Amino acid sequence: MLESRHCQRLYVKILSVSKPPTTTSYALLGLLALRPWTTYELAKQVQRSLGWFWPRAERKLYDEPKHLVDAGWATSADERTGKRPRTVYSITSAGRRALRLWLGEPPADPALECEAMVKVFFADSGSLPQLRATVDRVEACARERITVLRAMVDANLAGSIEFPDRMPVNAIGLRFQLDFEQLQADWAAWAREQIAGWRSPTDAAGWDWQAALRD
Repeated sequence: MLESRHCQRLYVKILSVSKPPTTTSYALLGLLALRPWTTYELAKQVQRSLGWFWPRAERKLYDEPKHLVDAGWATSADERTGKRPRTVYSITSAGRRALRLWLGEPPADPALECEAMVKVFFADSGSLPQLRATVDRVEACARERITVLRAMVDANLAGSIEFPDRMPVNAIGLRFQLDFEQLQADWAAWAREQIAGWRSPTDAAGWDWQAALRD
Protein backbone atom coordinates (compact mmCIF):
# COMPACT_ATOMS: atom_id res chain seq x y z
CA MET A 1 0.00 0.00 0.00
CA LEU A 2 2.83 2.39 0.89
CA GLU A 3 4.57 1.66 -2.39
CA SER A 4 1.34 2.25 -4.30
CA ARG A 5 0.86 5.62 -2.58
CA HIS A 6 4.45 6.56 -3.31
CA CYS A 7 3.94 5.63 -6.97
CA GLN A 8 0.84 7.83 -7.09
CA ARG A 9 2.78 10.77 -5.63
CA LEU A 10 5.46 10.13 -8.21
CA TYR A 11 2.80 10.36 -10.94
CA VAL A 12 1.53 13.67 -9.56
CA LYS A 13 5.04 15.09 -9.64
CA ILE A 14 5.52 13.94 -13.22
CA LEU A 15 2.19 15.34 -14.34
CA SER A 16 3.34 18.77 -13.20
CA VAL A 17 6.47 18.76 -15.35
CA SER A 18 5.78 16.36 -18.20
CA LYS A 19 3.23 14.03 -19.80
CA PRO A 20 1.94 11.04 -17.79
CA PRO A 21 4.17 7.96 -18.03
CA THR A 22 3.05 5.22 -20.39
CA THR A 23 3.96 1.57 -20.77
CA THR A 24 6.45 2.70 -23.40
CA SER A 25 8.02 5.02 -20.83
CA TYR A 26 8.62 2.09 -18.52
CA ALA A 27 9.75 -0.16 -21.36
CA LEU A 28 12.53 2.31 -22.18
CA LEU A 29 13.35 2.60 -18.48
CA GLY A 30 13.76 -1.17 -18.46
CA LEU A 31 16.26 -0.95 -21.29
CA LEU A 32 18.10 1.92 -19.64
CA ALA A 33 18.36 -0.20 -16.49
CA LEU A 34 20.55 -2.57 -18.53
CA ARG A 35 22.98 0.07 -19.81
CA PRO A 36 23.10 3.57 -21.36
CA TRP A 37 21.79 3.84 -24.93
CA THR A 38 21.52 6.44 -27.66
CA THR A 39 18.04 7.14 -29.03
CA TYR A 40 18.96 5.21 -32.19
CA GLU A 41 20.09 2.22 -30.14
CA LEU A 42 16.94 2.34 -28.01
CA ALA A 43 14.69 2.42 -31.06
CA LYS A 44 16.48 -0.52 -32.68
CA GLN A 45 16.51 -2.54 -29.47
CA VAL A 46 12.78 -1.97 -28.96
CA GLN A 47 12.03 -3.05 -32.53
CA ARG A 48 14.27 -6.12 -32.18
CA SER A 49 12.95 -7.37 -28.85
CA LEU A 50 9.91 -5.57 -27.42
CA GLY A 51 8.49 -4.99 -30.89
CA TRP A 52 7.20 -8.56 -30.93
CA PHE A 53 4.61 -7.76 -28.28
CA TRP A 54 4.76 -3.98 -27.82
CA PRO A 55 5.08 -2.41 -31.31
CA ARG A 56 5.41 1.36 -31.33
CA ALA A 57 6.06 3.94 -34.02
CA GLU A 58 9.77 4.74 -34.27
CA ARG A 59 9.08 8.47 -33.98
CA LYS A 60 7.59 7.95 -30.53
CA LEU A 61 10.63 5.98 -29.48
CA TYR A 62 12.83 8.93 -30.38
CA ASP A 63 10.68 11.37 -28.40
CA GLU A 64 10.14 9.28 -25.26
CA PRO A 65 13.69 9.50 -23.79
CA LYS A 66 13.31 13.29 -23.61
CA HIS A 67 10.18 12.86 -21.48
CA LEU A 68 12.10 10.53 -19.17
CA VAL A 69 14.70 13.25 -18.71
CA ASP A 70 11.98 15.83 -18.00
CA ALA A 71 10.55 13.51 -15.32
CA GLY A 72 13.97 13.08 -13.69
CA TRP A 73 14.03 9.38 -14.52
CA ALA A 74 16.94 9.62 -16.96
CA THR A 75 19.85 11.88 -17.80
CA SER A 76 21.21 12.78 -21.21
CA ALA A 77 24.78 13.49 -22.27
CA ASP A 78 25.94 14.81 -25.61
CA GLU A 79 28.85 12.89 -27.10
CA ARG A 80 30.64 12.68 -30.42
CA THR A 81 31.58 9.67 -32.50
CA GLY A 82 34.10 11.19 -34.85
CA LYS A 83 32.32 14.24 -36.23
CA ARG A 84 28.86 12.86 -35.59
CA PRO A 85 27.07 14.08 -32.42
CA ARG A 86 24.91 11.73 -30.43
CA THR A 87 22.92 11.83 -27.19
CA VAL A 88 23.37 9.02 -24.68
CA TYR A 89 20.67 8.38 -22.07
CA SER A 90 21.23 6.80 -18.65
CA ILE A 91 18.75 5.85 -15.94
CA THR A 92 18.73 7.72 -12.62
CA SER A 93 18.08 6.30 -9.15
CA ALA A 94 14.59 7.85 -9.34
CA GLY A 95 14.07 6.07 -12.65
CA ARG A 96 15.08 2.72 -11.17
CA ARG A 97 12.70 3.31 -8.29
CA ALA A 98 9.84 4.21 -10.64
CA LEU A 99 10.51 1.10 -12.74
CA ARG A 100 10.53 -1.13 -9.67
CA LEU A 101 7.26 0.35 -8.41
CA TRP A 102 5.62 -0.01 -11.81
CA LEU A 103 6.63 -3.69 -11.96
CA GLY A 104 4.66 -4.20 -8.75
CA GLU A 105 1.46 -2.76 -10.21
CA PRO A 106 -1.13 -5.10 -11.85
CA PRO A 107 -0.65 -5.16 -15.63
CA ALA A 108 -3.36 -3.82 -17.92
CA ASP A 109 -5.61 -6.37 -19.59
CA PRO A 110 -4.13 -7.64 -22.87
CA ALA A 111 -5.38 -6.04 -26.08
CA LEU A 112 -5.10 -7.76 -29.46
CA GLU A 113 -4.66 -5.62 -32.56
CA CYS A 114 -5.04 -7.79 -35.66
CA GLU A 115 -6.32 -6.35 -38.93
CA ALA A 116 -6.79 -9.84 -40.32
CA MET A 117 -9.46 -10.55 -37.72
CA VAL A 118 -11.30 -7.36 -38.68
CA LYS A 119 -11.33 -8.62 -42.27
CA VAL A 120 -12.57 -12.03 -41.15
CA PHE A 121 -15.30 -10.38 -39.07
CA PHE A 122 -16.62 -8.54 -42.13
CA ALA A 123 -15.83 -11.26 -44.67
CA ASP A 124 -19.52 -11.59 -45.59
CA SER A 125 -19.21 -8.27 -47.43
CA GLY A 126 -16.52 -9.70 -49.69
CA SER A 127 -15.69 -12.85 -51.61
CA LEU A 128 -14.54 -16.32 -50.60
CA PRO A 129 -11.15 -15.88 -52.34
CA GLN A 130 -10.62 -12.74 -50.27
CA LEU A 131 -11.37 -14.63 -47.06
CA ARG A 132 -9.04 -17.45 -48.05
CA ALA A 133 -6.29 -14.96 -48.88
CA THR A 134 -6.66 -13.36 -45.44
CA VAL A 135 -6.45 -16.74 -43.72
CA ASP A 136 -3.42 -17.69 -45.83
CA ARG A 137 -1.67 -14.46 -44.90
CA VAL A 138 -2.25 -15.05 -41.20
CA GLU A 139 -0.54 -18.42 -41.45
CA ALA A 140 2.30 -17.17 -43.66
CA CYS A 141 3.03 -14.27 -41.33
CA ALA A 142 2.94 -16.50 -38.24
CA ARG A 143 5.31 -19.02 -39.80
CA GLU A 144 7.68 -16.26 -40.92
CA ARG A 145 7.79 -14.92 -37.37
CA ILE A 146 8.30 -18.41 -35.93
CA THR A 147 11.31 -18.81 -38.24
CA VAL A 148 12.80 -15.54 -37.00
CA LEU A 149 12.11 -16.42 -33.37
CA ARG A 150 13.63 -19.86 -33.78
CA ALA A 151 16.77 -18.27 -35.26
CA MET A 152 16.96 -16.03 -32.20
CA VAL A 153 16.55 -19.04 -29.92
CA ASP A 154 19.25 -20.97 -31.79
CA ALA A 155 21.62 -18.01 -31.52
CA ASN A 156 20.96 -17.79 -27.80
CA LEU A 157 21.53 -21.51 -27.31
CA ALA A 158 24.80 -21.18 -29.24
CA GLY A 159 25.98 -18.53 -26.79
CA SER A 160 25.33 -15.41 -28.88
CA ILE A 161 23.63 -13.53 -26.05
CA GLU A 162 23.89 -9.80 -25.42
CA PHE A 163 22.67 -10.00 -21.81
CA PRO A 164 23.26 -13.63 -20.69
CA ASP A 165 22.11 -12.97 -17.12
CA ARG A 166 18.66 -12.07 -18.46
CA MET A 167 18.09 -15.33 -20.37
CA PRO A 168 15.74 -16.90 -17.78
CA VAL A 169 13.20 -14.08 -18.09
CA ASN A 170 13.86 -13.79 -21.82
CA ALA A 171 13.14 -17.51 -22.24
CA ILE A 172 9.78 -17.07 -20.50
CA GLY A 173 8.91 -14.27 -22.94
CA LEU A 174 10.18 -16.16 -25.99
CA ARG A 175 8.06 -19.17 -25.07
CA PHE A 176 4.97 -16.96 -24.96
CA GLN A 177 5.72 -15.44 -28.36
CA LEU A 178 6.48 -18.79 -29.98
CA ASP A 179 3.23 -20.27 -28.63
CA PHE A 180 1.26 -17.19 -29.74
CA GLU A 181 2.60 -17.40 -33.29
CA GLN A 182 1.93 -21.15 -33.39
CA LEU A 183 -1.63 -20.52 -32.21
CA GLN A 184 -2.21 -18.22 -35.19
CA ALA A 185 -0.68 -20.70 -37.63
CA ASP A 186 -2.81 -23.53 -36.21
CA TRP A 187 -5.96 -21.38 -36.34
CA ALA A 188 -5.30 -20.47 -39.98
CA ALA A 189 -4.85 -24.12 -40.95
CA TRP A 190 -8.08 -25.00 -39.13
CA ALA A 191 -10.01 -22.08 -40.70
CA ARG A 192 -8.81 -23.00 -44.19
CA GLU A 193 -10.11 -26.54 -43.71
CA GLN A 194 -13.46 -25.29 -42.38
CA ILE A 195 -14.19 -22.94 -45.27
CA ALA A 196 -12.99 -25.37 -47.93
CA GLY A 197 -16.58 -26.43 -48.69
CA TRP A 198 -18.21 -23.00 -48.43
CA ARG A 199 -19.86 -21.58 -51.52
CA SER A 200 -19.32 -17.99 -50.35
CA PRO A 201 -18.90 -16.08 -47.07
CA THR A 202 -22.70 -15.83 -46.94
CA ASP A 203 -23.32 -19.48 -47.93
CA ALA A 204 -21.41 -21.94 -45.74
CA ALA A 205 -23.08 -24.90 -47.48
CA GLY A 206 -24.44 -26.37 -44.27
CA TRP A 207 -21.21 -26.06 -42.30
CA ASP A 208 -21.93 -26.78 -38.64
CA TRP A 209 -20.76 -23.60 -36.91
CA GLN A 210 -22.17 -24.78 -33.58
CA ALA A 211 -19.93 -27.84 -33.60
CA ALA A 212 -16.94 -25.61 -34.36
CA LEU A 213 -17.63 -23.51 -31.27
CA ARG A 214 -18.33 -26.53 -29.05
CA ASP A 215 -14.97 -28.07 -29.94
